Parts: sequence; structure tokens; C-alpha cells
Amino acid sequence: MFSLFRPDWRGAEHLPTDQGFIAAVNHVTNLDPLTFAHFLWDNGFAPRIMAKDSLFRVPGLGRVIRDIGAIPVARGTAAAGRSLEIAAHALADGECIAVFPEGTLTRDPDLWPMVAKTGAARLALATGALVVPVAQWGAHRVLGQYSAVPHLFGRKPVSLVAGPPVDLSDLTGAPRDAATLREATTRMMAAITAQLADLRGEQPPELVFDMRSGDRTGNR
Repeated sequence: MFSLFRPDWRGAEHLPTDQGFIAAVNHVTNLDPLTFAHFLWDNGFAPRIMAKDSLFRVPGLGRVIRDIGAIPVARGTAAAGRSLEIAAHALADGECIAVFPEGTLTRDPDLWPMVAKTGAARLALATGALVVPVAQWGAHRVLGQYSAVPHLFGRKPVSLVAGPPVDLSDLTGAPRDAATLREATTRMMAAITAQLADLRGEQPPELVFDMRSGDRTGNR
């Protein structure tokens, strides 16, 4: 990995060492699970990545993420609930669960985070685990968003930064309904987007891309 990119890791002080926690990150390219895991590993954590099951079938990548203990998520099936159970037990054992709340590569035309799924929020509220927002930028220069061929020449800068845990304390005792899960998810993604804006040195769009409508329609 270090032969492909120049790492810029920041925010390690926000990663708790005394309890299990959820690390939530934006998703731009299929290389993200490896750079994200690398960031966490270099800071002392062996993450359990929750990754969509299709990634386990990608040649090369599938074997790597399987070998590092990733948890496959088959959305829309009974197996999805089983994935959350495995993650909850890992959190109780003090492990780090790494998640991509968007559930797939962002469809935003400028690669900003899009409207996310509520699975990470469901896991956080069910377990009370801290959620540490992480932004990453640059891995797409090594492997394009929809490319299967990496750019192997010239080390590309890849930055990851962790921020303070997202405050969900007021939602812990709230009914675990759609509104509560959406609010928790919105807070996670807002924190990730703010950190990404700092990394990119750009202002994110006011509206969030929603994959269901195919346009920026969601409130940030």
C-alpha cells in the first residue's frame, strides 16, 4: 500500500482505546476499505470492516478484506440483521467496527458524501457505542471510482482524518423509529462531510445527493 500512496493520517487522538467503537467513513472508490483499514491499523486498531457482500467477490480485494476479518453485509436480506449482531458482539468485546454509512460508492458528481443508509445509526443506538467520524480523500487517484485498473506509477497522496465522536446522547433513549435513525445518520454524515471539506479545501454543496432521486435533494 505504501508503494502506491503517501499517507497523511490525522486525528488519532479521537480514537478511543478503552472501549469498542464505530468508525464511520465516506466512500469514493473500491480501494477505500484497504486505505481505511490501513489508517486504523497504523493507529493501533485491527478493524472489523462492514462491507457490502459484493466486494467479497472482487478479485484480489475480496480475499484481502476476508482475511482481515471483514463482516459481509447483504442488504435487504435476513443476513443483514445477522451482520449487525456480529458487529454488536465485536463492539461489546472492545473491537473497532469500521463502516461506510453510504452503503456503496457515492454517486455525487463531485464525490461528496451522499444520503446514507441508517444501518450505522441502528448499530450505534442499539449498542451505545461511540461513533467516530472519519473523512478520507485521495484513494480515487490510485483506483478510479468505477475503475478496476489501478494507477501504479507515482505515489499519490491519501489523507484520512478522524474527528471527535458524534454526539448522539439525546437520541439514546428516543424511540428507535425512522425519524430517530435518520437524525442520527444525518449527524454522522454532517461530521464526515465537514472534515472532508477541510481535507479538500472546498465548500460542500448545500444539498446532499440522494441516490433514490438521482439529484441533490436532501438537506445537509
